[in-house]
Amino acid sequence: MKYSRLTKEQFEELHPEFVKFLAAQQIDKNEWDKLKEEKPEVAEQELDVFSDLIWEGVLTNAQYIEHYSKNHIFLFGFDEKYINTIVIKTLQQDIDVLTQEGLQWLSEAVFTADVEVKHGGKNFGADRNAELFDIIRQGAILSDGVLYTQFKQMLNL
Repeated sequence: MKYSRLTKEQFEELHPEFVKFLAAQQIDKNEWDKLKEEKPEVAEQELDVFSDLIWEGVLTNAQYIEHYSKNHIFLFGFDEKYINTIVIKTLQQDIDVLTQEGLQWLSEAVFTADVEVKHGGKNFGADRNAELFDIIRQGAILSDGVLYTQFKQMLNL
């Protein structure tokens, strides 16, 4: 398995897609139920293959990821070959940008000496999607890129 298995909730949400996936392999509901009971290891493999297919599609189409921690916001924007990063760091240790108050403070102090903003980038290695998945595994979330784009414009990048 290249990525990770989808959660039960994700499988429930993707039920119609999973049914089509099984149908493409000529597995109907009766056959699936029989497979789960008689060959659970094969059923597990089918779940893993489906999970990888979903992850591959999501990661291939992703353009932005965000990661938040108490004193940092990491904004990532990327294409097929290059990943750009904007890091926003509060130098006030008592500010927590994971709270509404912390975000409000940040929006007012972003261009002061209390906030450090850096940017950089690099080429992806051999497997772009695996690198993105590693960032997500560390707690990042897929994003629509609004915050990344706003900071990119403010920094004239």
